[in-house]
Amino acid sequence: MPDIEDTIEVESDLAPEDAASAPETGPQVIHRYVKHLGTGPGVYRMVDLAGEVIYVGKARNLKNRVQNYTRMGGHTNRIAAMIRATATMEFVNTRTEAEALLLEANLIKRFKPRYNVSFRDDKSFPYIVIRRDQEAAQIAKHRGARTVKGDYFGPFASAGAVNRTINTLQRAFLLRTCADSVYDSRTRPCLLFQIKRCAGPCTREIPLDDYSKLVDEATAFLSGKTDAVQRKLNTLMEEAAEALEFERAAKYRNRLWALAHVQAHQGINPKGVEEADVFAIAQQGGQTCIEVFFFRSGQNWGNRAYFPRADKSLSPAEVLGSFISQFYDDKLVPRCVFLSEEVPEQSLISEALSTKLGRKVDVVTPRRGEKRELVDYAHQNAREALGRKLAETTSNARLLAGVAQVFGLERVPRRIEVYDNSHIMGTNAVGGMIVAGPEGFAKNHYRKFNIRTADLTPGDDFGMMREVLTRRFKRLLKEHGLPAGETAASGDTPPEAAVAAAEAGAVAAVDTSSLSPPVEEEYTEEENGDAAAQGGDLGAWPDLLLIDGGAGQLSAAREVLAELGLHGLAIAGIAKGPDRNAGRERFFMPGKPPFSLPLNDPVLYFVQRLRDEAHRFAIGSHRAKRKKAMTENELDGIPGIGPTRKRALLKHFGSAKAVSRAGLSDLRAVDGISAAMAQQIYDWYNDRK
Repeated sequence: MPDIEDTIEVESDLAPEDAASAPETGPQVIHRYVKHLGTGPGVYRMVDLAGEVIYVGKARNLKNRVQNYTRMGGHTNRIAAMIRATATMEFVNTRTEAEALLLEANLIKRFKPRYNVSFRDDKSFPYIVIRRDQEAAQIAKHRGARTVKGDYFGPFASAGAVNRTINTLQRAFLLRTCADSVYDSRTRPCLLFQIKRCAGPCTREIPLDDYSKLVDEATAFLSGKTDAVQRKLNTLMEEAAEALEFERAAKYRNRLWALAHVQAHQGINPKGVEEADVFAIAQQGGQTCIEVFFFRSGQNWGNRAYFPRADKSLSPAEVLGSFISQFYDDKLVPRCVFLSEEVPEQSLISEALSTKLGRKVDVVTPRRGEKRELVDYAHQNAREALGRKLAETTSNARLLAGVAQVFGLERVPRRIEVYDNSHIMGTNAVGGMIVAGPEGFAKNHYRKFNIRTADLTPGDDFGMMREVLTRRFKRLLKEHGLPAGETAASGDTPPEAAVAAAEAGAVAAVDTSSLSPPVEEEYTEEENGDAAAQGGDLGAWPDLLLIDGGAGQLSAAREVLAELGLHGLAIAGIAKGPDRNAGRERFFMPGKPPFSLPLNDPVLYFVQRLRDEAHRFAIGSHRAKRKKAMTENELDGIPGIGPTRKRALLKHFGSAKAVSRAGLSDLRAVDGISAAMAQQIYDWYNDRK
């Protein structure tokens, strides 16, 4: 299928001829576009006065659809509000209505219009890959583009489901999971061989031909041929027992137990469903939950609950139909999609998904039999997940109201940011920021900061906190201006000058009259590759800052905020109590004496959860950085040495240290190392000496 972007015609010069000089919104604005539109399929965008896309829609007949918005009555409150807010419109023509549907889903995920159904899905699904680009295939977890040669199985609902399956498959098929560099440098079997989790192909504990048979068995099992694999293992076990080779028989028995363990933990395993996704929707209390189950190769590979943002006036069928279109925008489409209820334009969705996949995709609503039981099971899970979500949201609302009372906030906080640092004697130092709001932890807003200041004294927590907060709030000032209600010091200084002054160590003087209101937009934090909506429902600026530490950490944080001209942000420090006992924490706030909360206060437990989550995130980031530093090799710093040459050098010499002692003639003897490259490696090591 050709890419959608290559098949569309964009009408870029569609300005109304008689537009008034003053900004206008509403039906009269929309009416001026109608005479310029054709009768073919396409996608339209409605934009407000601030330039924000507020709605994306598709139509079989663009002119007729847009003309409907020019009527003064007969609309729902949602549609009427959307029409009133429309200042301009943008249009894209497509060849077919199916292409328009796919493009509409793409634009909704891109712009996140407030009048569309939208959901956050910041991660791709994990897969299991059996890599075949090495002499001994490797089984591993995989996300992202399929750039590695091998067999892919999935999607799985979570990384945990993949890890559990891989661990069990190791016991069943003894496949290696080690990295290629580890495999190439082994001289004796590792611990996994000793505990019977690997066949040991690295040191030829098993011939490569026999190992290939294990790989084929694992591939067959993951492809759904479970009965055939189990029958074969059962036959081999009986033959070994009859030959009185009880140790070999026990190995086959253990592998059969492992396969049974995999299937037992997959819950329902329908016999008549080979490859399908099951969607079920539940609505209650103005919120929506959509549960998705994944079935591949006749096996249940997990489920995941989504909570899309949708207007209360939309029916479950309308929400479900829009959700499915967006869901498959960046995911592989199965052969069958089962729905809990009929959705509008169901046949069109089937046509669009078939176009995307390149083969027929059935989108159906089962009425009876095993497929209906699957849908009912998913619907039950959706209702239960929504019930848990509503209970958690209600509980969080009460806790946030308690936080506002304890810390003297003017309103219930929407966004709480908690900061912590992690390091070992100043090495591999990392700062972490976690975010919590009305719906709990907002993990797509988390940020990590690699500490860059070179002249910090090892273990200087105050200096690390200064760097983290300076980088964080300089960026917020630059991209969003001052927070609402923030006081300014003087005159006419724009936000850019305030940041520059702070960088020079001066106190910023900012005039709020020169600032535009904060703009909600998406950006990628330089410390974290994850893109996340920084505005969104939580807002860009925090209502409360919590710093892990006592009076000293609080003082360092206040100095940073003062240098940036931020005087109105609520901030508190959390110090561990005597003997670092949980429940005896002391809280420090500007202008107030330190205080503690009663041991049975729910707000205390809530704040402890926030602090512990900040600990977990910061420590996890530090450990990942430390692990990466431990596995780095001297060869990585040599220009022109990539993975292939690095592997060849390590295989030839055994270690980077041995490479550093090698002569030119020895280096030239390595496969793939030319005379010029050998000279470069030799000079690199000797120049360092």
